[in-house]
Amino acid sequence: MGKKESPKKPLNNTGSAAGQDAASFGNEGIKPKLSGLTDKLLSVVKLILGLCFLAFVYSSTVSLSAESKVIDPAVMGFFWAGIASFTIIHLFVFEAAEIYRRGQKLLETVFKFFAPFVKIAPFLLPIYAIIIFLIYWPLSYLIRSVVALRYFMFLFGFAMAFHLVFSAKVLRGRQSDFLKSHYIFGFSFLYIVNIVVIAFCFNLIFADFSFVNFFNNAFQVTGEIVFAVFRQLFMPQK
Repeated sequence: MGKKESPKKPLNNTGSAAGQDAASFGNEGIKPKLSGLTDKLLSVVKLILGLCFLAFVYSSTVSLSAESKVIDPAVMGFFWAGIASFTIIHLFVFEAAEIYRRGQKLLETVFKFFAPFVKIAPFLLPIYAIIIFLIYWPLSYLIRSVVALRYFMFLFGFAMAFHLVFSAKVLRGRQSDFLKSHYIFGFSFLYIVNIVVIAFCFNLIFADFSFVNFFNNAFQVTGEIVFAVFRQLFMPQK
C-alpha cells in the first residue's frame, strides 16, 4: 500500500509557497512606505503653494486697506471696532465655540446637495457675516440711516473676526503634518476668500468702493512681489 502524500501549498510564479508569503509580506510593507512618501510630497507641495499664497494675503490686505479710504473714516472705524471687540471678548471673556459649530452645521445643511463643497464651505464662508449683510443690504435701500450703517459695520467686523479666528483654530487642530503645510495653505486660502467677501460686500453698500479696483490692485501688488522674488533668486545683480 503506497504512502499517502500530504497536500502541498500551491506554488506561485516564484515556484514556492514560501515565496508567495514573502512577496505578500513585501507588498504589505511597500504600500505604507509609498503612502507615507506621497503624504510627505503632498505636504511639500502644499507648503510651497501656501508660501505663494502669502503674497496674495499681503496684496489683498493692502488693496482692501487702500480702497477702504473712500469710505468715511468714522464709519470704517466701527468695522475695526467690531474686530477689536471680538478679540477682547475672545481673549478675556469667553470663547463662543458652540455658536461657531452651529454656524458650520447650518452651512453643511445648505450645501448638503453639493458634496464637493459641503466639507470646505463651513471653513471658507463666514456664515454669520453673510447673514448680517443679507439683512442690512435690502434694508439700506429703505432706511438710509447712518446709525444703522454704523451698527452694521460693527457687527460685520465682529462676525468676520469671529469666523477667521475659529476657522484658524479648527484648521490648526486638524493638521498633524510635520511641516504644518496644510495649515499654512488652508488658512492663507481661507483668509484670501474672506478678504474678497469683505470687498464684495463693501462694493454693494458703498457707491465709491470699487471691487474691480480692489481686485486689480491686489493682482498688481502680487505681481510686483513675485517679480521681485524671482529677480532676487534668478537674476542677481552684479
